[in-house]
Amino acid sequence: MDHQPRLEGDLVTIRPTVAEDWDELFAVASDPLIWEVHPAHDRWQEDVFRRYFEDALASGGGLTIRDKASGKVIGASRYAFPDAARDEVEIGWTFIARNYWGGTYNREIKRLMLDHIHRSVRGAVFVVGRDNLRSRKAMEKIGGVLVEGRIERGDGSLLPDHVYYVIARGEGPQA
Repeated sequence: MDHQPRLEGDLVTIRPTVAEDWDELFAVASDPLIWEVHPAHDRWQEDVFRRYFEDALASGGGLTIRDKASGKVIGASRYAFPDAARDEVEIGWTFIARNYWGGTYNREIKRLMLDHIHRSVRGAVFVVGRDNLRSRKAMEKIGGVLVEGRIERGDGSLLPDHVYYVIARGEGPQA
């Protein structure tokens, strides 16, 4: 599976994150309200976001999201932790500018990303902070199914204060 594809929908384009994306991505991420209910609630700070950004570059799965009409960077996401035993890949670390909140853009972003990975794996897993009700509601809105009792990522790491949603091939947001 290609973890850094180029994807295009009606509203957005998604492409591999590169070092030159720093300024535009940090401009979006520097809004503290994006992170207020996120477990990394300080990610709007430059030094904290710098770690997120460097990790995205090193991961081989970082993706930059642009508004197709304006060409502006509006956020980022990532593919990570392919899990052969479960036949799934994690989608996460997603954020988008607040003026794109409300479902339409997130639905298209997730639909494009899901369509891409479902050609190769059965499922997509989303790891969400247990108390991040905004993201949990968004996951349910696009068809994520809460997996009770799961506490580990595809790489075996434990995240006890998180919950896991799965969207299997053939499920999730439609065009």
